[in-house]
Amino acid sequence: MDQPVVLEEPTLADTPAPDRRFSPGFLTLTAFLAALTSALLLSWGLAHVVETRPAAAVTTRLLAEGYTWATVKADGLTVSLSGTAPTEAMRFSAMNLAGSVIDSGRLRDDFEVEPAKVIAPPRFSLEMLRNDDDVQLIGLLPDGDAKDRLAAAATALARDTTPTDMLQTAAYPTPPGFDAALDLGLVALNLLPHSKISVSETGVQITAIAASEAEKRSFESDIVKATPKDLVVQTSISAPRPVLTPFTLRFVIDEQGARFDACSADSDKARDRILAAARAAGVTGTMRCVVGLGVPSPSWAEATSAAMATLAKLGSGTVTFSDADITLLAGNGVTQASFDREIGELNATLPDVFSLDAKMPDRATPATAAGPVEFTATLEAETHRLQLRGRLTDARVQAAIASFAKARFGASNVLVATVLDPNAPDGWPQRVLAGLQSLAQLDHGSLLVRPDTVEVAGVSGSAQASAKISQTLSERLGQGKTFKVNVSYDKALDPLAALPTPQDCVDHVHEALAGRKIGFDPGSAEIDAGSAALMDAIAKGLKNCNAVKIEIAGHTDAQGSASGNLALSQARAEAVLVALQGRQVDVSAMKAVGYGEGVPVADNGSDAGREANRRIEFTLMDAPAGTVRPDDAVLTVQPAGTDDAASLAPTQKTARPKTRP
Repeated sequence: MDQPVVLEEPTLADTPAPDRRFSPGFLTLTAFLAALTSALLLSWGLAHVVETRPAAAVTTRLLAEGYTWATVKADGLTVSLSGTAPTEAMRFSAMNLAGSVIDSGRLRDDFEVEPAKVIAPPRFSLEMLRNDDDVQLIGLLPDGDAKDRLAAAATALARDTTPTDMLQTAAYPTPPGFDAALDLGLVALNLLPHSKISVSETGVQITAIAASEAEKRSFESDIVKATPKDLVVQTSISAPRPVLTPFTLRFVIDEQGARFDACSADSDKARDRILAAARAAGVTGTMRCVVGLGVPSPSWAEATSAAMATLAKLGSGTVTFSDADITLLAGNGVTQASFDREIGELNATLPDVFSLDAKMPDRATPATAAGPVEFTATLEAETHRLQLRGRLTDARVQAAIASFAKARFGASNVLVATVLDPNAPDGWPQRVLAGLQSLAQLDHGSLLVRPDTVEVAGVSGSAQASAKISQTLSERLGQGKTFKVNVSYDKALDPLAALPTPQDCVDHVHEALAGRKIGFDPGSAEIDAGSAALMDAIAKGLKNCNAVKIEIAGHTDAQGSASGNLALSQARAEAVLVALQGRQVDVSAMKAVGYGEGVPVADNGSDAGREANRRIEFTLMDAPAGTVRPDDAVLTVQPAGTDDAASLAPTQKTARPKTRP
């Protein structure tokens, strides 16, 4: 048999070794490439050094000199300088500094310079301080005659002293509104003896102190009248509590009931306690008690309350406090036993500082053979003619009484028809003068002076007349002297009461608008010519309404865009405000506000509802919180023409794609 063929794999030992030698061409190429690479790296390194070293040197120099805002970049052989220089001078200095390091021909100026800042004009303002004849002027004014005007006014007010002038001026134009504010400031400076007045182009701020509430109201009214339109004025005038001399309280219980002829208290807490005691003693209705300065003792409320309680227990009489002196006169129906018991308890209750003079009524009336000793004065209602009759001690007293009466009531209005009686009681002239001084508080009335009493009766236009008369008589007659005051208050005679209240002002507008409408021209906020008479009537109703805070609110229906309705309502409210201002109405405290369609009063789905929603409301801005506004405080002014739905700004008209009422 044939033998199998065995194939054997070759081994490594059987493979011939490769030839590891490089060819001359390869070695040459390798050497060339290595040389080329070295040359490129060397040239790149040299170029980098050439480019960056000047830029680095410039950067180092600029940073060393504080030019931190400069940026240096190399661009080949050129060095670029960039950044924002604070000023042109700083940019020029940085370029010169860089040129001292490298050749300036290699520098490229890419600097920017901050825009020059516009120097704003200074804020002109003025502070005027016045304390009687001590006047200080502080502030900065524009060039002109303002400084001279202020200096002249201050010198006139300072009289014998030299005003403090710390005013400076600047050569800038007078800002709008500053002259009007300065004029009003000068008016206020002359008007208010104790004041601080700040004047600027935005308005005037006035802070002052008045001697009384009446003077405060007078000051406020005068300032309002002197204020030009469009000038913002903030006024704060305070009146301190009055000084009451003597500090008086007079409480009466008679057939007419319990009442105060005069009431004074040193604090609100003391007033509340006194009024509570009076109500417990039988007083009904409204009571008035003046809070003032000059109380003789902190125990005033305690003492007066105890005396009123005693009088209530007696049943009738009068009790008068004149500082710490108390005079109590029991009524005719009081028994001696009751008098002794109650007065004893009152003496034990009163604080030590108070002195009580209590007595039963003296029913005997002194008389002479010629009749009773008395003096009468009658002040007529319409003519205000004064007639003096009765007893006076001698011609000298008669002449003094006549001179006093003519000085107080007018020489042509006094008739003296008195007789002389040298046997008149001691102190008779003083009692007559006290009575006449009290009678001068009345519009009309009568005076009766007798040895045992002084009686004043009549009508006054001052709610404080009864208290002032009681104060005068208690001071002039002295402790233990009796007097009667029967004075009624007539609001029609009160000049202050005749001024309308804020609510009265709104009521007057409501009356003018009854059954009528304010119309606007179609497509605008202009009031139509047919409404001029109505605007005159509204202005007449607001004639004496000074600085009343009223909001004139404009409302629309829901037709058109919300923004257009808002602009239209604002424009119409402002149109009403401007129309009132043009009719000399004081609108300084009024404000025009547009509410657009946001406050509907009816359904906008019907014509009647939309008509109701198109309105202008007059609302008191100072209405007490939590109170329900009466219907007649909201005045609806409905447009007579048609309007458009698109926006209407007060200063321009825009296209309106759709008309509506």
